[in-house]
Amino acid sequence: MNNRRCGGVLMHISSLPGKYATGTMGKEAKAFADSLREMGFSLWQTLPLNPVDMSGSPYCSNSAFAGNIALIDPYLLFESGFITESELKENEYSGSRYIANYSFAFEKRLLTLRRAFSRIDSDTKAIVDIFASQNEWVLPYAYFMVLKDSFELKPWWEWPEEYIKYEEALKLKDKYKSEIDFYIFAQYIFFTQFRALKEYANSIGIELMGDMPIYVSRDSADLWANRDEFQINEKSLAPSFVAGVPPDYFSEDGQLWGNPLYDWKKMENNGFRWWKNRLAHSLKLFDRIRIDHFRAFASYWAVPAESKTAKNGEWIDGPGIRLFEAFRDEFVNLPIIAEDLGTFGEDVIKLLSDTGFPGMRVIQFGFDPDGDSTHLPHNYPLNSVAYVGTHDNNTILGWLWDASERERAFALRYCCFGGNNWGEGGHYSPSCRAVIEAVWRSSSKIAIVAVQDMCGYGKDARMNIPGTSEENWAFRIGEEGLAGIDKRYFAEINWVYRR
Repeated sequence: MNNRRCGGVLMHISSLPGKYATGTMGKEAKAFADSLREMGFSLWQTLPLNPVDMSGSPYCSNSAFAGNIALIDPYLLFESGFITESELKENEYSGSRYIANYSFAFEKRLLTLRRAFSRIDSDTKAIVDIFASQNEWVLPYAYFMVLKDSFELKPWWEWPEEYIKYEEALKLKDKYKSEIDFYIFAQYIFFTQFRALKEYANSIGIELMGDMPIYVSRDSADLWANRDEFQINEKSLAPSFVAGVPPDYFSEDGQLWGNPLYDWKKMENNGFRWWKNRLAHSLKLFDRIRIDHFRAFASYWAVPAESKTAKNGEWIDGPGIRLFEAFRDEFVNLPIIAEDLGTFGEDVIKLLSDTGFPGMRVIQFGFDPDGDSTHLPHNYPLNSVAYVGTHDNNTILGWLWDASERERAFALRYCCFGGNNWGEGGHYSPSCRAVIEAVWRSSSKIAIVAVQDMCGYGKDARMNIPGTSEENWAFRIGEEGLAGIDKRYFAEINWVYRR
């Protein structure tokens, strides 16, 4: 991590405004990067780019490598001559501009991409073949998607026996060649558009920061093609233990994620090959990478698969520093940010120290009137990333409304807010600005604010409520919301606090 102080904004691509059912990687994304530069920011943090699950979550994806085709910009396909103007118009969405509709977006993008694929010439086909040869993950993913389509979207362990084991299924892939080629083409389009966005952002001084979920879904191409790397019973094809976290700030019962756990011993025996491939892929996409739930590399919470809550798990040792030593043998630069929130222990603290990665601080967690929390800005170390709030937090205005009177009074006093109009929202919300400035004054090298807090929005604009599965991940900001951001104010605080 370099010594330059900087400020960043957290907003997923799906939250951008536009004509389509989710934000895309088109002109609105470039315009947002322009706005960041104008305001003096130098970092744009997104959520994971992976395909989302049925709830819209990118943290339980069917691939740790693939891109979410709903984020593909149809206009760029039209501009490249792949689709007609009428086909472009079919992608427009007449529903709410403030809620992402992934199912509509996915359905329309899939149809649009199929039309585009039917028109590719030999030159494009050759380029797509090069893309496939340079990304070994894309064949298993494409084949996985084809078989999902063929077997009525059933999970891989319910497929016909000859397809359950990837190595055996490969012998039969030629009968699906055209469909496999289509899904590879779709990924080629995704990463071509994303690479263009990253190159543009970098050219104007904006770095992109990605987010890497630590776990993958059981019903994923990763597990299907790499079953030996996971703790899966070879007879039942089911995990005996699954991932989660014990009771914490977010949930009394803990969070039962249900993801399969890695077989770290086998991974270490092959030099952590799968993880090296995953990191190499992410380093091609992003300038910095936040690894979610970093503490599981030190020790992870293993919950019996039949459990209804995460209360009854146990801590098991993870790979620890050995994984990161293996990374350093292969990668010159490791611009990793460790999401070290939640349950702590000496093993996590030591691993963070040994790696030298910056951890995270979230000011909302610090407002205990009777404590001196590590999440209060005066306690932030230089080597840390300070947040007003993450995608899992309430907005700061929503937090202030929901807090107890003592918590709110302490928070406002700590942040030097002296008025009585703390409940005012909107772009000029005085209480939101007070909290943002408290984070911006901290010694943390990086400070990040969610776009919702820049706009002074209430809790109805939050991205996710951990432990729930409905009405999450859908936030979108309107064009008027972005246009109303006080650019002069953010440019000033970035200058004043030398970010």
